[in-house]
Amino acid sequence: MADVRVDISMSLDGYVAGPGPRSEAPLGDGGERLHEWAYKLRSFQAMHGRDGGEEGPDDDQLAAASKGVGAGVMGRGMFGGGHGPWDESWEGWWGDDPPFKWPIFVVTHHEREPLTLGDTTFTFVTGGVRSACEQAVAAAGKQDVSVSGGANVIQQCLQAEAVDRLTIHLVPILLGGGVRLFDRHPPEALEIADVVASPGVTHLAYRRAA
Repeated sequence: MADVRVDISMSLDGYVAGPGPRSEAPLGDGGERLHEWAYKLRSFQAMHGRDGGEEGPDDDQLAAASKGVGAGVMGRGMFGGGHGPWDESWEGWWGDDPPFKWPIFVVTHHEREPLTLGDTTFTFVTGGVRSACEQAVAAAGKQDVSVSGGANVIQQCLQAEAVDRLTIHLVPILLGGGVRLFDRHPPEALEIADVVASPGVTHLAYRRAA
């Protein structure tokens, strides 16, 4: 049975985006700092069609985040395009060739026809996060499902007890405000699976408690 997995970077004070997320700064003020640990890595460069990059424990963690994934789930906020009915000229943040390379199911309140860009097809799901996860599991076959974010969709998945594995990449910065990972719902019962520390980030892996 496929696992539903979450991998997300978080600040020491619990934020996964900084204050004031907006179209020109989707991760809010200072939010890009949450991902600086990944930008220099070989796996990140390869994900974006580039050569080079650093190897090591952090790269191993980033590579593991996409290994064995066959489908993904994200919220409308992560796909972008604002609120309300879709402006179908909006095609997401990732250009003509998004880095996912697997089908993505976008949780939204507004219907939209599927959108294919490069090797990624975005399907827009109006039936809620449980329906999106079920469709993603079916599409993934024997592979895993990655819930990319944002925080609201991850919270809903945790509340629905749909998450099998949660990895938090804990970055030693304080954002002082923004979007909290666990702001709305308490997480389901989790047990620690692994801890990998490096100078710029600590990788905390959890599994759903038996």
